[in-house]
Amino acid sequence: MKILILGGAGFLGANLVRRCLQEQDSQVTVMDSLEPRLHATTENLGEVWDQIRFVRGSMGDEPLIAELVQGQDIIFNCAAQTSHPLSLRDPLFDAEMNCLGNLKLLEAIRLLNRQAVIVYTSSSTVIGKAVGDVLDEKHGEKPLDIYSANKGVAEKYYRIYNRVYDLKTVVLRFANLYGPYGKGHPDFGFVNYFLHLAWTGQEIKIFGSGNQNRNVMFVEDAAEILYRAAQDERLIGDTYFAAHEEHFTVLEIAQKIVKILDRGTLMHVDWPEERRRIEIEQVKISSARLREITGWQPRYSLEEGLRKTKAILEKN
Repeated sequence: MKILILGGAGFLGANLVRRCLQEQDSQVTVMDSLEPRLHATTENLGEVWDQIRFVRGSMGDEPLIAELVQGQDIIFNCAAQTSHPLSLRDPLFDAEMNCLGNLKLLEAIRLLNRQAVIVYTSSSTVIGKAVGDVLDEKHGEKPLDIYSANKGVAEKYYRIYNRVYDLKTVVLRFANLYGPYGKGHPDFGFVNYFLHLAWTGQEIKIFGSGNQNRNVMFVEDAAEILYRAAQDERLIGDTYFAAHEEHFTVLEIAQKIVKILDRGTLMHVDWPEERRRIEIEQVKISSARLREITGWQPRYSLEEGLRKTKAILEKN
C-alpha cells in the first residue's frame, strides 16, 4: 500500500509515520517543508528514516504536489500552520498553509488520483467557545482566531470535493494531543509545552486558576484512528471529532505532568491579553459518533500516555 504523509516531520505526522510502518506492505512517502516557524525537524523521523522516502517541499509547490499524489492509495494531510498566536501575527501565512495549500492538494487529487483516500487532520477549536455541556458535530462554529477559522474553511473544501467530485475525503478533528516528538514551544499545544518545561526542570505557568476543562489524548491514539479512518469507507465524506472521553482541568494536567515526570514546578500567573481574547474556556468533546461507526477507543489514559512519553524521553 502506497501512503503519502504531508507534514510528516511534524508532531502528529512523525507519530503517524511510525504507525503506518507497522504494516508490512506500507510504502511511505513523507513530505515536509521544514519551515523554521513551524518547528518541524527530520530528527523526529530518527530511527525510521531509512524506511521512508523523504521529500522536502511545501504545500504551495503545485508541480511537486501533483507528482507526489499520483499512484498513492492513501494521502494523509497533517501539513498545517498550527499556532493560534502565529495565525494572528501572520494571517496571510496561515491562509496560505491552511486554505490555499488544501485547495491545491485537492485539485491535484481531483485531476490525477481520484481513487486515493484523503484524510485531513483538523482541530476542535473550529467551534470557538462551547455552547452547552458537551460538544459534538452538530455544534455551531464561531472560531476565535485565524488558525481556527481557516481550519474550518478547509474542512468545507474537503466536504465539497467529496460531494461535487466524489473524492474519498475524511476529516478528523483533534484536541490537545501530546506525546513524543512534540514541539515544546508555547505556540504549539499547551500539553507538549508543559511537558517540555517539566522535563527541562522549568516552571510551568498556569494562566488564571487553570480550572478550564480539556479533552487530552496521547498522540499514538490519534495516529491509530487516522490509520483506521483511511480504511473505513463508512467515514468518507464527513467530519468527526476524535477525542478521548477523559476530561481534566488545565491545572490537573500540569500537576500530573510534574508528578509523573518528577520534574518541574507550578505557578499561577495572570492571563496575557492576547491569550485571554482567544481562550475557549470550558470544553467537553464527545466522539460518540466516530466510536459508534468504527468501534474505536483510545488505548491510553492520561497517566499511561505521560508515562510512555517519559520512557521515550529517557530513551532519546
